[in-house]
Amino acid sequence: MIGVVVAVATGFCFAQFRRGGGGFWAGDDGAEVRSEGGDAVNEDTVRTARQTASHSTETPTWTNTPGFEKDVFTFTRVVFRSGVGERGSVPPWVGWLNDYPDSDLNLSWRLQQLTAVKTDPDGRVVRLTDPDLPEFPWTFMAKPGRISLQDAEIPRLRQYLLSGGVLMADDFWGDREWETFEAQMKRVLPERSWVELPMEHPLFHCVFDLQVPKNGLQVPSIRFFNRATGQMPPRERFPDMHVRAWLDDKQRVMIIATHNCDSGDGWEREGENEVYFRDYSEKRAYPLAINLLFYVMTH
Repeated sequence: MIGVVVAVATGFCFAQFRRGGGGFWAGDDGAEVRSEGGDAVNEDTVRTARQTASHSTETPTWTNTPGFEKDVFTFTRVVFRSGVGERGSVPPWVGWLNDYPDSDLNLSWRLQQLTAVKTDPDGRVVRLTDPDLPEFPWTFMAKPGRISLQDAEIPRLRQYLLSGGVLMADDFWGDREWETFEAQMKRVLPERSWVELPMEHPLFHCVFDLQVPKNGLQVPSIRFFNRATGQMPPRERFPDMHVRAWLDDKQRVMIIATHNCDSGDGWEREGENEVYFRDYSEKRAYPLAINLLFYVMTH
């Protein structure tokens, strides 16, 4: 668990823009899948983000004070199954390892760089049925728009959330993907319902004071970002952004979902295009994530 208190960063200016390239991946239905960089990842044995090669730009490395290695925040990514598409297969951009491992490591580094939080330099990958899941107070799901929870995962996730754990879901789009995610979460806690967090909520103002409309925090996938002009695609392709939450009886966040937004690309792809970095990684993806983590870890 985290044993540190976040301090507000004195400024939001990154010392370096990392340049590089990246590709896309094709997943397989089985224990072995492939990362966006083409590396084989065994879903049954993978434990940390460092076990998979970076595919976007070189990710940072760091160490923490000896003896305090466990007194850190750990980016914890959840392995889950995705249901098949209309043509009977999982598209290559759908799956738990979307943006992995670069987003995990980049966000962890930026959190350590900009706040007083020390972070795990390796990250963690877990299944909902792993016995050490309760050791991680915050977990992350990427591309959950076709998530298909297994029966054994449902009571484990329910217990995790009721015991104080927080789940973040990011990078899913449109009504169909939202309805799939919502239906799967209802299997976990059917008595809960979603609330839209207004921009007046303290989450948006606790570290960085995000005085913008909610769509001013929306991050496009770099695949759809217009690299030539640095503009968002037409709004009809990127509907209005939502930040929705499940709250417990004491108003603690249990699940938070950034819908119609690809914060993960903002972390992962920060080194691929300078305009994308300045407009989306620096101004949107990182401030929102740092605020979110500060809020859920202190409430």
